Amino acid sequence: MGGTFHGATVITLDAKGRLAIPTRHREALLDGASALVLTAHPDGCVLIYPESSWEPVRAKVETFPSFNPQASWWKRLLLGMEEHAAPDGSGRVLLPAALRLHARLEREAMMVGQGAYFELWDNGVWSAKLASALSGTGAPPPGMEDFSL
Repeated sequence: MGGTFHGATVITLDAKGRLAIPTRHREALLDGASALVLTAHPDGCVLIYPESSWEPVRAKVETFPSFNPQASWWKRLLLGMEEHAAPDGSGRVLLPAALRLHARLEREAMMVGQGAYFELWDNGVWSAKLASALSGTGAPPPGMEDFSL
């Protein structure tokens, strides 16, 4: 099931809104399938999953409680904006307009590995969120108090 995706890559979307999947990740992202799964994340980025890795996530999302307003919105984003996109012969994937709008993607993007999937951020949004995250107190988030590098 998929690869282990790590690293950050600056990517330029072309005038048609296509993203060229880096060569080093193409085979693992496709994982024998013909398409990738693209969807919206509540934090304002696009998620890129191999189809095989997305299916267990999709199954969990389908169980979100429909009477919980926040869970309903997460479900609307994750499933409602889910797209299956096949790369062309050059390894480019067309990002649907709704996903580009959601993530404010126009030209320069940051593709950031998250283990089983990638996040795709507008480069300006990524830079601002990264700066904000790093300007904190330095205390680890709850549940990570014993984490050490």
